[in-house]
Amino acid sequence: MNTELNPDELQALAKKRVEMKLGFLTHLTVFLAVNGGLALLSVLRGGDFHAPFPLWGWGLGLAIHGLVTLLSLQGQGLRQRMMADELRALRERQA
Repeated sequence: MNTELNPDELQALAKKRVEMKLGFLTHLTVFLAVNGGLALLSVLRGGDFHAPFPLWGWGLGLAIHGLVTLLSLQGQGLRQRMMADELRALRERQA
């Protein structure tokens, strides 16, 4: 089976992959800035350290975002291999 993509398809796939990676990096940057600021504010005020509350909840969301991004990027190759295997099996059945 020919699974090669034409230049337009490659461009679209590359754009999608870059957008996924940049989306995660943006999320990570905002997470670090906001939670770092909250931690610094807690230290400077000398009061109770409240930063763990948003840190844990948002950290879980960030971890899920990272996992989904990673699995999506890795899964594209897996999806193509599985499709090729299924098409090959169906063709063999018809022959």
